Amino acid sequence: MLSVALAGKPNAGKSTFYKAATMAEVDVGNYPFTTIDANRGVSHVRTECPCLERDERCGDEHCHDGKRYVPIELLDVAGLVPGAHEGRGLGNQFLDELSNADVILNVVDASGGTNEEGEPVEVGEHDPVEDVDFIEEEMDLWLASIVDRNWESVERQSRSPDFDIDEALAEMLTGIGATELDIARTLRDLDYPADPREWTDDHREELARDIRERTKPIVVVANKADIAPEGNVERLEEAAEYVVPATADGELALRKGAEAGIIDYDPGDPDFDIVGDISGEQEQGLERIRDVMDEGSGTGIQEALNTAVYDLLDHFTAYPVQNESKWTDAKGNVLPDAFLLPQGSTPTDLAYAVHSDIGDGYLHAVDAKDGRKIADDTELDEGDVVKIVSSAK
Repeated sequence: MLSVALAGKPNAGKSTFYKAATMAEVDVGNYPFTTIDANRGVSHVRTECPCLERDERCGDEHCHDGKRYVPIELLDVAGLVPGAHEGRGLGNQFLDELSNADVILNVVDASGGTNEEGEPVEVGEHDPVEDVDFIEEEMDLWLASIVDRNWESVERQSRSPDFDIDEALAEMLTGIGATELDIARTLRDLDYPADPREWTDDHREELARDIRERTKPIVVVANKADIAPEGNVERLEEAAEYVVPATADGELALRKGAEAGIIDYDPGDPDFDIVGDISGEQEQGLERIRDVMDEGSGTGIQEALNTAVYDLLDHFTAYPVQNESKWTDAKGNVLPDAFLLPQGSTPTDLAYAVHSDIGDGYLHAVDAKDGRKIADDTELDEGDVVKIVSSAK
C-alpha cells in the first residue's frame, strides 16, 4: 500500500487533515506538538470506477455510485521546528518516521496565524512561504546527516578493486526508500570525484538533496485557505510546483455532517446538499465551507491526496478480475479489488501486485473490456479491467 506522510510545523493543521481524511480519533489541539506518537491510518484516493461503463454500479464498499476510493496509508507525525534535523523538538522521531513514505504532504498554515515554532500569532503575522522552504531544508539536511554518518563505510569499500559507488550508495540509502535506479539517475546528474575520499560536504549535501527530491517528493497543502489573507495562497502557488488550497476544518465538518445524516456528501465532491434539520448557526457554518469549495476543487483534502498519488507519483488504478465477462471474482463480487500501479506497469506487474504466487505463475492476460488477449508487455492505463490467467491456485 502506498504511504503518504503529513509533514509541517506544529499547529499547521496536520492532525485535523489526518482526522478528516481517515475519520480516526486523534488529538487535535491549538498548541505545538499535539501529536507525540505517530498516527497511522487508512485514507483513500478517489477515481472513477469502471462500473460507470456498465448498466449497474458495482456495489463494492469502496464505490459510491461510481466514485471509487482506493486505500492508501496516511501517516501523521510530530511537527517540525527549525533545527529538527539536529534533534530539536521531536525532529529525529519525525524525520525517521518519514523513511518509508512514498510522498510528502507539507501542510502549511496559509493564514499566517502560526509562527516558525508553531505558536499561535495574529492571522497574517507570519509569512507562510517561509514554511515551504523550511520543510524541504530540514528534510534535505536530515538526509545529508545520514549520508555523512555512513560515508566512512563508503570510503572503506572504495579500497576494494571491485568497488561500485552505485551499489555502495544503494546499500546506504535503501532504508529511506531509494532504489538503485534512483541512485544511478542521481549520480548521472551530479558532478563528483571518482574517489569517495575526495568528496566534500557540498558533494554529499548535493547528493542528499537530489535523492530526497526523487524519493520524497512534496505537495504543499495550503491549509486554512478559508481564513488566509488575500494573496497568501497565490504566493504559495508561486513558491512550489504542486500546491493545493484546502480547509481541513471544513472537510472534517462535512465528514461529520455526512455521518450524522445531516448532509449528503462524499469526500472529493465539489459541493454538498443539506438533507437534515440544522440550526441557523450550523447552516451559516456550512455555507462558509461552501464558499471555499466554490473557489477550488472541494475542500482540497481529497485533491491533495489525489495530486500526491496520481500526479506526483504518476500512478494509475487497475482492476484484476477472474471472470472477464462479468468483471467478478470467484465469489461473484463485481470489481472487488483496485490496485495502484506506477505508469508503465504491465499485466505481469499487476499479477505480482495481486500476489507473488500469481505473478510467478503468470501465463497471460485478457482485457475484460473487449475480451481480447493482451500482450505481456502492454502498458496498462487508468481504469483497465484485466483478467490474469495464472497457474497458481
